[in-house]
Amino acid sequence: MDRRGFIHSSIGMTIAAAAVSGTAKADTKKLTENLNPKIQHARQVALDILMPTPKQLEHGLRLHAESLVFDSYGFAPRAALDGAAYAKAIEAGASDIELDDMREEMSMTRYVTVPEEHREYMDAWRASGVTCIYQNAGEEGQDPLRLIKRLARFTFATDMLKDEVPKAATPDDVEAAKKAGHHCLYFTGNGVPLTQQWVSVEDELRYLRVYYQLGIRMMHLTYQRRNMIGDGCAEKANGGLSDFGRHVITEMNRVGVTPDCAHSGWQTSLESAQVSDKPVVVSHTTCGAKYPHIRSKPDEVIKAIADTGGYVGMCCVPRFLRGAGDIGVYLDHVDYVVEKFGADHVALGTDVAYTSQNSSAESKKIPRRGRRTRKEFRSLWPADDYITTSKARDSISWTNWPLFTVGLVQRGHSDETIRKIIGGNVMRVARESMAVNG
Repeated sequence: MDRRGFIHSSIGMTIAAAAVSGTAKADTKKLTENLNPKIQHARQVALDILMPTPKQLEHGLRLHAESLVFDSYGFAPRAALDGAAYAKAIEAGASDIELDDMREEMSMTRYVTVPEEHREYMDAWRASGVTCIYQNAGEEGQDPLRLIKRLARFTFATDMLKDEVPKAATPDDVEAAKKAGHHCLYFTGNGVPLTQQWVSVEDELRYLRVYYQLGIRMMHLTYQRRNMIGDGCAEKANGGLSDFGRHVITEMNRVGVTPDCAHSGWQTSLESAQVSDKPVVVSHTTCGAKYPHIRSKPDEVIKAIADTGGYVGMCCVPRFLRGAGDIGVYLDHVDYVVEKFGADHVALGTDVAYTSQNSSAESKKIPRRGRRTRKEFRSLWPADDYITTSKARDSISWTNWPLFTVGLVQRGHSDETIRKIIGGNVMRVARESMAVNG
């Protein structure tokens, strides 16, 4: 049987399997039927690598359909830009800041108002089988005004699509979405909001609670670079958590915001875990023992995170995974954490998004801006010569979430362990992090 015949016959067996209950059977069909060409291509690439047996495929898809699936850090499916409108703004002399805002807003909200983009958006959600995404809802930084823009866009989108993809404010909301057959977003910010007036510690931290009240449930302590909280992962000094950073962790614990060390330096991550009274997480990373990229975490840090009751989320970035950088290598990183630190301390934080099939056609309408720009401050990290292949990238596409579960079945993990990895651990930490003080 050729590869394409394998997937078609295997999925057919899955849908027809008598052991599948009516509800699970219907949900499994959602994962496998009427996939658009882009999603179908990514599925085929991943299946060619995994080569599961029909039994493994059926078991994995059924388990995925039945389980609460929670991406520990990611992005809702993205809409295509309105190429004509964007080109018109360029011709009118829009600034780089205005154009960047326009690009972000279009990609994050056009599925609300444009029917074709709405279909793409919902098709991607359906194919993924993901219940909830810990949604990146804050542009990297500490300025409250900078952080509020992306939060506003996703608040708007979830308000307008509340019957399909609402905002979840509590873990109970996530469970309710699963029971209703819906999807939802749980918000995380890419920074701790600081006024940077430095009147007092309490004055600086007052917006942390405000952003919690706006729906933010997790925050990056640093983003690549050093800030007043600690050193980011790209700082050679690796200086750790500052005195002020310790106050930040304390306030996060009090308010109910989970500290996220995904982009923090190794020493900052270690010390954050040591001083926190509640779970600390690394929402999207890789295992430094497999490949020591600056965005990875070494065993010492992973153990410290695990000791808080937290988890490390494995991300779908080939450059950080290394080797072939594909779905097989991705699962190797997951297996490593399970075997060394336990199934309670690993999650899947993809850090990737599905982008509308219409993006290519719309992008062709936009003229090239034709000038070089300086490297962004946040991206000042060591250059490397790793080449990411389309095969690797496609195999760990966001819509291949069901095959992550299939791959875990292949590797012999129990259903209980898999449920923890694909959502249970994130839910547990979310509950433990919720505020209990005034």
